[in-house]
Amino acid sequence: MKVVSIVGARPQLVKLAPIAAAFAATEHEHVIVHTGQHYDADLSDVFFSGLGIPDPDVHLGIGSGSHGVQTGKTLAALDPVLAAERPDWVLVYGDTNSTLAGALSAVKMHLPVAHLEAGLRSFNRQMPEEHNRVLTDHCADLLLAPTEEAMRHLANEGLAKRAVLAGDVMVDVCLRVRDLVRAGEAPRPELPEGIDPSAPYLLATLHRAENTDDPRRLATLVAALAELPVPVALLAHPRLLARAEEHGIKLGGGSLHVGRPLPYAGMVAAVLGSVGVVTDSGGLQKEAYLLDRPCTTLRPETEWVETLADDWNRLVPDPSALGRDGWVETVTRPAPRADRGTPYGDGRAAENVVRILAEHAR
Repeated sequence: MKVVSIVGARPQLVKLAPIAAAFAATEHEHVIVHTGQHYDADLSDVFFSGLGIPDPDVHLGIGSGSHGVQTGKTLAALDPVLAAERPDWVLVYGDTNSTLAGALSAVKMHLPVAHLEAGLRSFNRQMPEEHNRVLTDHCADLLLAPTEEAMRHLANEGLAKRAVLAGDVMVDVCLRVRDLVRAGEAPRPELPEGIDPSAPYLLATLHRAENTDDPRRLATLVAALAELPVPVALLAHPRLLARAEEHGIKLGGGSLHVGRPLPYAGMVAAVLGSVGVVTDSGGLQKEAYLLDRPCTTLRPETEWVETLADDWNRLVPDPSALGRDGWVETVTRPAPRADRGTPYGDGRAAENVVRILAEHAR
């Protein structure tokens, strides 16, 4: 069996790590295509070395642009690659423009498409990620769902016959890296200047368009983070830096300390060292959950509804609506004592994915 994996952004590279390792333990051929959607080294290249992913076989170097431009350029660049490879499966990951472009390119060339992390839904059609998820699921031949909830979403959309419960590959890599960090076998994270790793701190990220593109909303969120009574390590995504500069918003000051994005192992270590997480990232919500840290999500909804159980994750679309005391209480709340269970699988999802692809290969 020959499989082409199409990736292009930081979350997809993390998902690729256990998949690549699972393929390496078999005789199947695995070709990695990196679209270059995330062209910043902090968000892309460092993951190949940091997670032991083989170098990509093809690098398209797409770079930035509007959603239409980025998706169109990726689609055009993928056509000759897939025509040359003619794989048994084109495997696309997650919910980025690279995901949708990879699926469309394969469908147009009559190549079977499998979607890893299928069935996630925020039900917020303002999010480009939601468009990409829904469109990819409806054109893919095989839907690799991470959770029972995702399976239910797919069934509700008439896609049950294409769906298989595979588990969540993020669990595989997160738990493996967690164990390395706890054993002292991973480097310490480079936290922002002013953050004492031996003292309590919160870890924060902010990058989604709905939080960064409106200058008033971005200013409100930054001010809310800056006024917290606990130091906040803000790992600044390039989009956040660009929008803050464009809007004339200062990111540092008060409790807020700004640093660069971390490699995945560094991110896991930083979460483990923190007393809690504040984010609008889907991936970081789940990592906080898996690493036993309370999370505050700066959105009105989440794809990972399982994290909301027992108050592990709390949705806060507008910190100012809580008042200062409510906001502080929410973000600094202790970790729940409730048993989380294993709604995302047992850490063997990547092996399941390779097996399922082989069983369903034409």
